[in-house]
Amino acid sequence: MKKLFLGLMIISAQLMFAQKTVGLKADDGMKKEFPAKLTKDKINLFNDNFYKFIAAVQVSDRKTIDALLADKVKEIVTDDVLKKVKEGVDPEKKFEVLKVGYYVSMDGVSHPNIKYKYAGDPAAKEVVSAVFDNDGKIVGVMPGKKDQ
Repeated sequence: MKKLFLGLMIISAQLMFAQKTVGLKADDGMKKEFPAKLTKDKINLFNDNFYKFIAAVQVSDRKTIDALLADKVKEIVTDDVLKKVKEGVDPEKKFEVLKVGYYVSMDGVSHPNIKYKYAGDPAAKEVVSAVFDNDGKIVGVMPGKKDQ
């Protein structure tokens, strides 16, 4: 009888102190809405700024580079970063627009993104990606790898 009473007390104590569990579903609070397309005028503005930027990087014209960069990245773009961009882009080859879209940054803001391939490269092995802000200033350039 004592064993039965002790067993019931242990079970009732566990039920009294048990925590209630609720099944929760995690919902991504960040909505990813993309405008349908970029206009031709915007794409032309972005292309012009990209070509000016690449030309300025090749001759190390820091004044022109700073004029083409967005304000939020001017402080973090160092000479070492520009050197890597210079080494990653072949100035002798012409660029063609491969893909136009949007890039969502870590803070949830979508920026226009244009991916360029070298003219005459049917497989698009080397792709240079350029991210812009809405004013046409450059937020980032990621050159393709030459050793692929």
